Amino acid sequence: MCVITSIQPQKNKRNVNVYLDGRFGFGIDLVNFVKLGIKIGQEVSEEKILEIIKKSEQQKALDKLLRFATLRPRSQKEIESWLGKYKVHQSMRDEFLAKLRHLELLDDKKFTQWWVEQRRNFRHFGDKLIKMELIWKGVDKSIINDVFEGNKDSNDQKSDAMLILSRKLQHLRKVPREKMYRKLFGFLQRKGFDYEVIKQAIDELLLKE
Repeated sequence: MCVITSIQPQKNKRNVNVYLDGRFGFGIDLVNFVKLGIKIGQEVSEEKILEIIKKSEQQKALDKLLRFATLRPRSQKEIESWLGKYKVHQSMRDEFLAKLRHLELLDDKKFTQWWVEQRRNFRHFGDKLIKMELIWKGVDKSIINDVFEGNKDSNDQKSDAMLILSRKLQHLRKVPREKMYRKLFGFLQRKGFDYEVIKQAIDELLLKE
């Protein structure tokens, strides 16, 4: 058995150093420090020390994960990739995923709704490209289809297409009309717009010219 002889705060003020029999024993985060009731004069076994260190390592990993998950919404695949990248032990993964769900930080449907809104409003991407991105991020196709069914508006897609076309057109005014049409069509295809939306947007825009 060892005796806790001193407790000193670390420079980051989120952890403390615990000294056993006058020598450094281990560092621990404040959450577990309070939860475990660690105090000077307390006797701890080697088994207890290992348990404390394990809990502290778990808390450090969870804190890092929470920072990652709160920077922006994440898909479950992104979270699982993060857990793999930082070699979080399998025994902790289910617990961490459950914690994120409890905090409403892990929900692929909400993530998909957010992603669609961001890509449409700020990048002006077409639905085809957005769907491909979501598949790459590991979202189930049934969730993707449900979200797009609830947000189906071809007029919005056409408006987005016309908005980015009007900017592109500024650089193509001296290009022959047929070549201009091909360039605009290819540009919108790469942005992920459907054939009908592309055709309607270009035809309507060129009529105004």
